[in-house]
Amino acid sequence: MNGADPGPERIGTVACIGVGAMGGALVRGILRAGLVAPGDLYVADADRERLERVAAEHGVRPGSNAGAAGEADTIIVAVKPHLVPAVLQEIGPVLRPGACVVSVAAGVPLRVIEGGLPLGTAAIRAMPNTPCLVGEGAVALAAGRHAEPRHLERARRLFGAVGMAIELSETYMDAVTGLSGSGPAYVYVFIEALADGGVKAGLPRDVALRLAAQTVLGAARMVLATGRHPGELKDMVTSPAGTTIAGIAALEDRGFRGACLRAVQAAAERSRELGRLAEQEGART
Repeated sequence: MNGADPGPERIGTVACIGVGAMGGALVRGILRAGLVAPGDLYVADADRERLERVAAEHGVRPGSNAGAAGEADTIIVAVKPHLVPAVLQEIGPVLRPGACVVSVAAGVPLRVIEGGLPLGTAAIRAMPNTPCLVGEGAVALAAGRHAEPRHLERARRLFGAVGMAIELSETYMDAVTGLSGSGPAYVYVFIEALADGGVKAGLPRDVALRLAAQTVLGAARMVLATGRHPGELKDMVTSPAGTTIAGIAALEDRGFRGACLRAVQAAAERSRELGRLAEQEGART
């Protein structure tokens, strides 16, 4: 034996229907982790130019929705929420026995996903976020009635290739959408605002932006690495009558916490609304 690392155990064939920002990120992460060989990864997209570009870049196999789904053990549906019912109707008749369909469409509930597939098909609802593009995603998984432990383990490994994957009850998925699904946008606004503050205080724009982004990154890593409550970490840098408490007081005066709370709540409410719309679309399909 030469002692070479055999690499991760591969997990069968995978199809990704929709290779836009999220689907494309998943394709790159799955291949980078070595979970699937390029020849065992099938892709489909309504945008033919984008499909051919992704296939050429990664050496994966392009095809139609049904053509890709019919070749795969795991099918990731990464299309807009209102398109999910039509895609499910298209791929349902060609699914392999034991195949699992994983939807990453925001707000679309398992009852819609399972209702659009042949009876007994394994289904999983996933809520990833855009940091999957850089391997730092946060992904929640909710198993359908017919999903077996092997299906969930496969999904955990696939999404673990692009970040952190956790399993939750579906009752939490709209809240997840409002928090981690939409949350990167809130953080981008915060980074931009921090950088603007730096510019107002006299820093060059490029320096302010780099410092703001690295500050948010470092603070997030501190929370995850130490396991300490954010309030405790905040207190560690908040000395009496110091600069930090002056800044925190300004945030509190302007309702920063309340605005964050309302942002998550509003996005969660919109997720529930999208679910109702998808259900209506499924009833018409």
